[in-house]
Amino acid sequence: MAITAMPVTVITGYLGSGKTTLLNRILTEAHGQKIAVIVNEFGEIGIDNQLIVGETDEEIFEMNNGCICCTVRGDLIKTLTDLYARKQDDATEFERVVIETTGLADPAPVIQTFFADPKIQKRYYPDAVITVVDSKHIDQHLDDGQEAVEQIAFADLVLLNKTDLVSPGQLSDLEGRIRKINAATRMVRTQNSQMPIDELLDIRAFDLSQKLEIDPMFLEPEYPFEWAGIYSLPSGEYKLVLQEGPDPSMRAVLVPVEAASLAALEAAQDPTMLAFSDEENGLDTGGTLTPDGRLYRLDLEPREEWFEIKIERSGNYALFTEHRPEEFGAELRGPDGPFVPVLQHEYKPNHEHDQSVTSVGLREETPLERMRFQYWLQNLLNTRGQDIFRFKGVLNVQGMDGRVVAQGVHMISSMAMDRPWEEDEPRISEMVFIGRNLDAEELRSGLSGCRIRTKVEQH
Repeated sequence: MAITAMPVTVITGYLGSGKTTLLNRILTEAHGQKIAVIVNEFGEIGIDNQLIVGETDEEIFEMNNGCICCTVRGDLIKTLTDLYARKQDDATEFERVVIETTGLADPAPVIQTFFADPKIQKRYYPDAVITVVDSKHIDQHLDDGQEAVEQIAFADLVLLNKTDLVSPGQLSDLEGRIRKINAATRMVRTQNSQMPIDELLDIRAFDLSQKLEIDPMFLEPEYPFEWAGIYSLPSGEYKLVLQEGPDPSMRAVLVPVEAASLAALEAAQDPTMLAFSDEENGLDTGGTLTPDGRLYRLDLEPREEWFEIKIERSGNYALFTEHRPEEFGAELRGPDGPFVPVLQHEYKPNHEHDQSVTSVGLREETPLERMRFQYWLQNLLNTRGQDIFRFKGVLNVQGMDGRVVAQGVHMISSMAMDRPWEEDEPRISEMVFIGRNLDAEELRSGLSGCRIRTKVEQH
C-alpha cells in the first residue's frame, strides 16, 4: 500500500511572540481536522503544554530538552516515528502535525529532519514554516542575537503580531527590516495571533530551493557531538583519561564499527545522534564506559579523572564525544601507553545559543497570596524587565477556585483566570523565566515570599 505523506506545520518565533496563542486558535477552530501537536520548551519545567487548550481531542507531545535543533533532533525523529506507528496500529488518529518550537530555536534543523531521514521523508512533508513576530519587542532581539534573525529568514509566512502595541510608522519600518532579511516571505499583520485557518494549514508554502538560497549548507546535518575518532583496539582494559574542562561533565558514546574508515564512521553517525537523545547513564571516576552504543555522562571534578573501557573482542571502535578532546585533555590509554585514533573527524555545529540566556523553573506547593505576588512580580519587572525576555506560569492563588495564568514579555505582563482545577490535579504553582543573566536563587526566594502566611509566620 502506498504511503501518503502527511503535512507538517512548524510554528516558530521569538519568546513571547504569540506562538501558543496561535496554536490554540488552530486547535479550537472548527476545521474538522485531526492534528498531532509536538511542543518543545526551553527549560526543565513545561508550562506551554499546560497553556494549550484542554477541550480538544488532539494528541500533544512535549519535549523539554531546550531547543529543537541538533541536540534533540533525535527526539523529534523518535516522536514522529512513534506517532506514525500508533497511527498504523489505529491507536491514534491524525491527518497532520503541528510543531511549536521554543522561542530560542533555529527552525532550519527542524526542517532538515524531513530530508535527512528517509523514513520520515516518506511519511511527512513540511507544509510551511510560520514565524510569529512580537512587533513591539522584535527589534531588540534582532539586534541582540541570531535566533530571531534565523526564524524570520526561514519563514514562509510571517505574522506581525501585537500590531496594536506599535505605531503605523514603527510597523512600516519593521516590515522593511523583515524584507531585508527575507524578501520572499508573505507578511500579515495580526493581533492576538488571529488568522483564518485556511491561510495557515494546507498552504503548500515551503520551498526547498528558496531555503537553499538562504543557506547552501541547509541540508548538511548538525550533530550533538563535536568530535569522533576510530580506534583499532586489541582486547583488553583501557582508560579514558580527562582533565578539568569548560563543563562539569562530558557526554560520550562508544560503539563498535566495521572498519577504520570514513564510511564506517558516517554509518554510525545517525544511530549515535539518536543515542544522544536517550537517557544519560551517569558515571563517576572509575566507572565503566561500555562499547554498547549507549549515552554516558562522564561527571568530572577539577582534577584528573579516568573511566574504564573493557574491550572483549579486538576490532575497531568509534568514540563520539560532546566536546573536542583537547578541551578536556582527553586521552585513551592502554597498558603500554596512549592510543591515537586511526581516523578522526570534527563536527562543528553552527547553531549556538547566547550562553548568558538561560531558563529558571520555579515550583511552589503552598498557595500564593495574590497581592503579595503581584507586588513582587511588578517590582521584578520594573527593575529587571529588560533582561526578562519571557515568563509564564500556572498559579495556585488563595481564594481562587481555578488556575491563574500569569505571563509576560519584558515589562508587559498579564494575569487571568483559567479553567477550574481538575479533581486529581496537584494544586501547585509553576513558573518559567527566560532571560539574560537571571539569578535563580533570587527568583526562587521571591516566589517563596509570596506564599500565604501561617499563624506561626505572622507572629
